Amino acid sequence: MSFSDLGLSPDLLRAIEDAGYVNPTPIQEQAIPPALTGRDVLGCAQTGTGKTASFTLPMIEALSAGRAKARMPRSLILTPTRELATQISENFEIYGKYHKLSMALLIGGVSMGAQVKKLDRGVDVLIATPGRLLDHFERGRILMSDIKILVIDEADRMLDMGFIPDVEKIVAMLPPIRNTLFFSATMPPEIRRLADKFLMNPKEIHVDPPATMAETITQGLVVVKHGDGRRPGGGQAEKRDALRQLLRTEKPSNALIFCNRKRDVDTVYRSLTRHGLPASRLHGDMSQPERTATLGKFKTGDIKLLVCSDVAARGLDIPEMSHVFNFDVPTHAEDYVHRIGRTGRAGHQGRAITIATPEDGKYLEAIEELTGRKIPRMELGGQASAELKQTDPSDKPSPRRGGRDRGRGTDRGRKPSPQTGTKPEPKPSPQVEAKPEAPPEPKVETKAPEKAPEPAPRKAPEPAPKKATPANESQAPVKGLGEHVPAFMRTVPPKSKPD
Repeated sequence: MSFSDLGLSPDLLRAIEDAGYVNPTPIQEQAIPPALTGRDVLGCAQTGTGKTASFTLPMIEALSAGRAKARMPRSLILTPTRELATQISENFEIYGKYHKLSMALLIGGVSMGAQVKKLDRGVDVLIATPGRLLDHFERGRILMSDIKILVIDEADRMLDMGFIPDVEKIVAMLPPIRNTLFFSATMPPEIRRLADKFLMNPKEIHVDPPATMAETITQGLVVVKHGDGRRPGGGQAEKRDALRQLLRTEKPSNALIFCNRKRDVDTVYRSLTRHGLPASRLHGDMSQPERTATLGKFKTGDIKLLVCSDVAARGLDIPEMSHVFNFDVPTHAEDYVHRIGRTGRAGHQGRAITIATPEDGKYLEAIEELTGRKIPRMELGGQASAELKQTDPSDKPSPRRGGRDRGRGTDRGRKPSPQTGTKPEPKPSPQVEAKPEAPPEPKVETKAPEKAPEPAPRKAPEPAPKKATPANESQAPVKGLGEHVPAFMRTVPPKSKPD
């Protein structure tokens, strides 16, 4: 099947041909025809299968007739990250080059003034992240009563980042009669419930099973030992050394190096540059102009190695990326699928290599269970990978983001018991046994009455002040006043005076 069989206009076909595409992908074959007829679409396909063109092409076709009004966009695309929003806007420029459609990009980290000017002129396509869109709406700079097409892209990532309440708030502002296109790389139960809420009689498309990888990706795993094997967070220096060895042996033409934390991104970046491996970095704490410039240099080939966080796990489309390195094993199995999906795209071959420590065994087990494929072990420097630690099945992390990989409450750090009610019982038992073994208690009671008559001799000033203070603090009755007894109380008046 070719794009001409999908019912697209000649101008769109010419733009597609200029972009170098000939045949549509499976998700495009199944999603574009129902979207052109105005039917809701629920699409689930692995990353890198062409989901963006599945909704941009029918949107351009549907919006080719008509004109936008000031501050009233005609279509809305919600994305979780700025990078993905920028990627979609670039696709619109490629496919809509022969259409006079206006577009606005509402993302954080850039000036709102330029965005307001575009909204005032009227836009046909509005691409936005939820937070920045709500900012403009609350300031009265945008009306969403004329939205005819709604696209929610990477819905599972929206769930991961906590944007679902914002998405629900935005959708509640839209007209109920609209065309909704809902796309996600995975379909957990939460996303299914959200789709049932937003869509009306959708055309469901499942191109691949959830959380599968492209066959063009060759995977590998290197497990390194480290000095303090008891410390879960150890092995960072050994992993950096392994990464440098892999970069020198693999010789990637370009590569993404994923870290779990932003501070690790900076550490790995400094380590590579210190050892003569030119690299750059990308994470969420960078300003938007800096992030855009870094991505631009990476796409043009000026930057070969990019150390990044999961901000680059989606929305980064570079067809000829040769390698992806996981410096840290992702704590959620689905993140692994999205990370390595940056390579092996558009039919090209790619390699994805993960560096782990023995303590990462439970995360790797979750990844292999989700993907249904065991990651092959690799040798590094002629040495085989270290053995992974065996983990308790009950301690296995959730395959999707949002699950907890650590216990909560009193169970943290201990093996779970089948009967939680029996946990407090062992604590009182040693206390009960300790009571008969406490003979000093009667000794204290015997000494107490011996000290009781001692307050009578008040002429001893030295021990009296020492005993007076604790007696006043810990005991209700006062046994003696010591030197503070008034003089009139020390002398007894004669009996003859009352007579």
